Amino acid sequence: MNESLLMLTVMAAIGLGTPLIFATVGEILTERSGILNLGVQGMMLIGAVAGFWATFTTGNLFLGVVIAIFAGAALSSIHAFLSITLRVSQIVSGLALAIFGTGLASFLGRAGGNPLVGNPSRAVFEPVFTGSITEIPLIGPLLFGQDLLVYLSWAIAAGASYYLFHTRMGLSLRAVGEDPASAESAGVNVSRIRYTHVLIGGALAGLGGAYFSLALTPTWQDDPIGAAGWIAIALVILSSWRPGRAVFAAYLFGAAERVQFTLQTLGEPWSDIPSTLLAMLPFVLAIIAMIVLTSGKRARYLGAPEALAIPYFREQR
Repeated sequence: MNESLLMLTVMAAIGLGTPLIFATVGEILTERSGILNLGVQGMMLIGAVAGFWATFTTGNLFLGVVIAIFAGAALSSIHAFLSITLRVSQIVSGLALAIFGTGLASFLGRAGGNPLVGNPSRAVFEPVFTGSITEIPLIGPLLFGQDLLVYLSWAIAAGASYYLFHTRMGLSLRAVGEDPASAESAGVNVSRIRYTHVLIGGALAGLGGAYFSLALTPTWQDDPIGAAGWIAIALVILSSWRPGRAVFAAYLFGAAERVQFTLQTLGEPWSDIPSTLLAMLPFVLAIIAMIVLTSGKRARYLGAPEALAIPYFREQR
């Protein structure tokens, strides 16, 4: 009984943590360039509705994922233009896009003569492997019982970690996030680096949103992702701006989401705990992480880029 509950919790943590991995790794790359993107929630929702619409219309999962990626990148391009070119407050720009994306996704889900809301997707992501290989104790379901996007999330996290710490472009990215003036003096194009990684961050957020609408809850409803975008921002801090650690942080939050259902199956006294109280657990952890962000010295100790959220004025260097 306990083993089956543990396995169900771990499997749920992987499923619920996968979209958080995409969004968190994307935000890590964005923040490593010195740009704070608080619009992740809106970009995930736009990716979710765009991916669902494309799949619902064509029945093609691959096209749905591609459209979701482009939708997230398109919304993030607005943030890039406002924060890099116009140098407006990155906090204001991000919050505005989070609100805009939320409203637009809700509108698109209900627009037209045959609205998306209430309709199931015509195709969903299924486990890549089937048969006896998935029945191997412990290893089978964990390693071989996953869908394609779960494996992609592992690959993206590993690739982003290698890119950041073992490539010349990664070094340039980290230099721009720490001291853009010095980086530009060394021949690095600060604007190009920042634009590129803000777009990558938005694209990965859109992909994370698509995982909700095409795998976790493949029936369109208003706000299908909950507060995943805000949690992803908190996970950046918990992972110390490192993609490898983001995987474990995302799965931690995924497990926290599952706790309320796991405890209810154990009977008394665990089942007597109000479900609303248990549902608060992931958000309490997110709030604690955001409190850390308000402490400048502690944030630097955790690895926050020195130039994060600070507009760069080339003429003042």
